Amino acid sequence: MGKVTGFLEIEREQPTRRVPQERIKDWFEIYNPFPEEKQRDQAARCMDCGVPFCHTGCPVNNIIPDWNDLVYSNRWEAAIRRLHATNNFPEFTGRICPAPCEAACVLGITEPPVSIKVIERSIVERAWDEGWIRPEPPEHNTGKRVAVVGSGPSGLAAAQQLRRSGHSVTVYEKNDRIGGLLRYGIPNFKLEKHVIDRRIAQMKAEGVTFLINAHVGVNIPVDTLTEHYDAIVLCGGAEQPRDLKVPGRALKGIHFAMEFLPQQNRRCEGDTVSEELAILAKDKSVLIIGGGDTGADCLGTSLRQGARRVHQFEIMPKPPESRASSTPWPQWPLQLRTESSHEEGGIRDWSINSVQFTGDENGNVKQLHGLRVGAPPKFEALEGSEFTLDVDLVLLAMGFLGPVRNGMIEQLGLALDARGNIATTGYKSSVDGIFAAGDMRRGQSLVVWAISEGRQAAEAVDKYLAETAEPTLLRHRVTA
Repeated sequence: MGKVTGFLEIEREQPTRRVPQERIKDWFEIYNPFPEEKQRDQAARCMDCGVPFCHTGCPVNNIIPDWNDLVYSNRWEAAIRRLHATNNFPEFTGRICPAPCEAACVLGITEPPVSIKVIERSIVERAWDEGWIRPEPPEHNTGKRVAVVGSGPSGLAAAQQLRRSGHSVTVYEKNDRIGGLLRYGIPNFKLEKHVIDRRIAQMKAEGVTFLINAHVGVNIPVDTLTEHYDAIVLCGGAEQPRDLKVPGRALKGIHFAMEFLPQQNRRCEGDTVSEELAILAKDKSVLIIGGGDTGADCLGTSLRQGARRVHQFEIMPKPPESRASSTPWPQWPLQLRTESSHEEGGIRDWSINSVQFTGDENGNVKQLHGLRVGAPPKFEALEGSEFTLDVDLVLLAMGFLGPVRNGMIEQLGLALDARGNIATTGYKSSVDGIFAAGDMRRGQSLVVWAISEGRQAAEAVDKYLAETAEPTLLRHRVTA
């Protein structure tokens, strides 16, 4: 390493966040600039640890010690080449990945781990500023045609890798803008959308074709794909939300998180949401059910919209303040995580079961009836813990149950695994020539896993197409 004793001399440091009172008044990203000198200091903390567990902690297997050393040595252009060797979109992971690499950092056994995520983002932003990130079209075209369904991180990674291998690639996106969950699921204060737009521009220059408002299995027949492409990669995500089936669920004012969050992202894009369909937290008492990242995103969005009060409930018990003994290094630790939204306001509570909702004479939700419960898996009700909470808006952020099965998946006749995801072997589905990647294949997961899955699926498709001597359209092979 460039500075062998760096981890002994330099303390972990992160960019500061804008003060909550300021940032909840806008939708811009929350972090202040981080000076280059500090970026290089943080890179210098990377140890000569011998076996870098950060490699395996990272789903895309980023070569982290190498680019840390290059940053410390002020070799930024070499650093972005090393970073791009494993990760198509470090500007996404550098913002919204929870950094399992840091949880696996060897230094983290006894000291705060290396600030890997900060360094990753610093490298890619420097590369964009310097003009080092340019289109990389293939030197030769193979004549093979591939359709990618879904333009989230797995779909984009698969499309870019396949195009750079020389295949003709078309991405089908059901929404009116490219980006999938990145565009309409992640709030702007975590990921401003110009970050997506510049990468899409690069991919278009490389020759990737993007089709919007193209919902395969709805307004785009699946035959359109099977008749015109040599392979199909399904990257549509896990969009089936987990519902809360309790009395009163049908009352007005109870919505899934992914009904609420995309509306605000559309407003940030300059769109108008009709008054009849608008879901707004302004001046309301908001309840968020679900303690994960999506719930935190609902919290930050509700506060920015001007909610009067926000509660966030989780049925699981409160995690410990530090790494639980049940998840020792280098595992992803079970511990309490405070997101930026939690700094901004709201009340968090754990071990709460939502029993029913009651409403007013107009069918609007007005109260939650809940109680406290014991530890999983039984979640037994604690005697005398019943309570009611006045609410005007309830947001369900309890995770997802895999991909939507009706429509495209049913029409293609794809087999599903025990969890309801598309069943695959080496990213190949049960139908020849059709592949799956990302949340649609593995279930709800992280953006870094989605990128990894897209890259690996592209490799499987490339190998599959190479074994076909001449272009052979899927219509000759699909039997479902």
